[in-house]
Amino acid sequence: MIKFKLETEFIPLIGLLKATGLVQSGGEAQTVVENGEVKCNGEIDYRKRLKVRVGDRITFNNTVIEVI
Repeated sequence: MIKFKLETEFIPLIGLLKATGLVQSGGEAQTVVENGEVKCNGEIDYRKRLKVRVGDRITFNNTVIEVI
């Protein structure tokens, strides 16, 4: 599990995937989101610009990111 401390009100989903090092580029982040490989709070989410906020849990590639 990765604990990600949010310094602002929200972070876009693709930005979070890049910031945690789970993807190498924004293009790769967009692709995995479009392919339905990312879950937000247990539900598959296809929105690249999803605003991830404190308390959200993102799951990708068997890794959970807890936003604190």
